[in-house]
Amino acid sequence: MKVGILGGGQLARMLALAGHPLDLEFVFLDPAKDACAAPLGKHLNGALDNSLLLKELGQRADVVTFEFENVPAASVELLAATAPTFPPAGALAVAQNRLSEKKLFQTLDIPVPSFAAVNDLDELKQAIAFTGLPAVLKTRSQGYDGKGQVVLRRMDELAQIWQDFEGTPSILETFVAFQRELSIISVRGQDGEMLFYPVSENRHHQGVLDVAISRPDDPMQQRAEGFVRRIAEELNYVGVLTLELFEIEGELYANEIAPRVHNSGHWTIEGAQTNQFENHLRAILNLPLGSTEAIGFSAMINHIGSLPERTEVLQVSGAHLHVYGKACRPGRKVGHTTLQAKDEATLQLRLSQLQTPTNKAFAASG
Repeated sequence: MKVGILGGGQLARMLALAGHPLDLEFVFLDPAKDACAAPLGKHLNGALDNSLLLKELGQRADVVTFEFENVPAASVELLAATAPTFPPAGALAVAQNRLSEKKLFQTLDIPVPSFAAVNDLDELKQAIAFTGLPAVLKTRSQGYDGKGQVVLRRMDELAQIWQDFEGTPSILETFVAFQRELSIISVRGQDGEMLFYPVSENRHHQGVLDVAISRPDDPMQQRAEGFVRRIAEELNYVGVLTLELFEIEGELYANEIAPRVHNSGHWTIEGAQTNQFENHLRAILNLPLGSTEAIGFSAMINHIGSLPERTEVLQVSGAHLHVYGKACRPGRKVGHTTLQAKDEATLQLRLSQLQTPTNKAFAASG
């Protein structure tokens, strides 16, 4: 069986690493000549909307998927006409538009922070009367890792900030003082079966995920599962689907969905019976889903911009270093480390041995 993937970054790479033991082959379409997934399959080097390469991808693959939600929706629709393509194009369309996401959550009775659509400066001023300040202005599309968003705190800064947004269609959301940021990673098969990983508690630095820790038996687990199930069933979803959430005074509020394998689930590679990458492949290939049960306690540390010394990581018991094969540069995800332990106290100790911008606070919170 051959799997086609739109995108050739680290998520595509980890999908291929999970698929090779299953005797799967891979074809990647990616514009970067040095795409880090390329050594693991056939690399079609070109734009993600190149019609000739899309046709070749569809012809070469038995099934097609994508590694991130900013791929052109038209490319996914074109592929779906020639090869089985999962997740469905409709789910991608929702995930690519923050306003559509929020409206979907409301339709499904999933709580969200107050929000309003913004198309010009006057609408921004009117929206603030509804959301209050501080508030977060976000572009409706092309936003990830903190990009395309800014916190508004004063009325006298609105004109300059809107000018910086260059009239981009946006939404304004109430700034919420959350106690925790969580994500729930689910997998749904073609027959509608759904499984859920333990929620991950996440900490970010400068808008980029820094540390994620699995929380088996978290009190928010059942509620988070119910929310993501509603979304997956509404979208007739197939594959791994992630829902990002805020916990505020014991209640959960939806932030956004990711129609793909997710950074906060990298701990599943060593920390779950079946990791998220293998389960995504199982789902899109109509194979039986694997157990999502956690193996002990696990965490994941992102390596942003540069890699730690191997010795620094590998001297920590239970640590597993994953290097993506990408050139190091500021703000770029170039690898991650997973940590495992038999109990939470040991995990927190091991976490504190590896330095990141937030792990000390994370360990203290445990």
